[in-house]
Amino acid sequence: MAPILFTIGGFELRSYGVIVAIAIFIGVTVAYLLTSDKEYRDYLFDVLIYGIIGAIIGARSWQVLFYEWDYYSQNIIEIPMIWHGGLAIQGALVGAFLTAVIYTKVKKIDFWRLADIAAPGLILGQAIGRIACFLNGDAYGTPTGSNFGIIYPEGTPAYAAYGSQPLWPAEVWEGQWDFIVFAIILMLSRWRKWSQGFIFLAYIILYSVGRFGLEFLRGDSPYYLFHWTSGQWTSMGMIIVSLGFMVILKNKHKNLNQTEVSLKQSK
Repeated sequence: MAPILFTIGGFELRSYGVIVAIAIFIGVTVAYLLTSDKEYRDYLFDVLIYGIIGAIIGARSWQVLFYEWDYYSQNIIEIPMIWHGGLAIQGALVGAFLTAVIYTKVKKIDFWRLADIAAPGLILGQAIGRIACFLNGDAYGTPTGSNFGIIYPEGTPAYAAYGSQPLWPAEVWEGQWDFIVFAIILMLSRWRKWSQGFIFLAYIILYSVGRFGLEFLRGDSPYYLFHWTSGQWTSMGMIIVSLGFMVILKNKHKNLNQTEVSLKQSK
């Protein structure tokens, strides 16, 4: 683990920011190269600029409000200091989602079509981004109660919370799950019979299922109703909303196909 890569004078280059930047670059590049939709893939770089802003605002807001409000309410000045870590990926997804919706409305293009193109790159970027959490020593797990686990060094949030106890590698396993979701999304993308939006919604559901389960091992999350963490409540909300959109989009796709058949028959 290396929260700080190197220091020059008073400048510290933090691994968190470097890895996140690499994750964004690779994610967008992969999404661009994988799609054959030449009309829409050029929008990826445009929406990236606005999406990053929305994602950062959403990620930081989520972290502050739902994970560490007790701390940040007493240290307001530290809220903008994102280079120290503390970005909730679920908040980033919400922020980027809302930004993309606004962008597609302004450009008068199909949001779901663009979302399907972006989905593989998004989950791959998340997978790489978890490396940043590992190097920074955040998104850590609870004590394993055995010799198995990760022992974080002094100066990391994990050490501040649990000292030198071995912790469950929650962020590592989440990154691995994200790579699995990436592979599943690639396989699903090969079939062309899905209605628009299915690939993106499948990505959200698969990620959320894995995140919900891994939250049981997290050691940095406050608990709410049913002893669920904010990450679990967010995951469950994303699953329910995504399933609802799947039903709506499937019915819409079915109605469009029926209309096309009727028009052909009338001719």
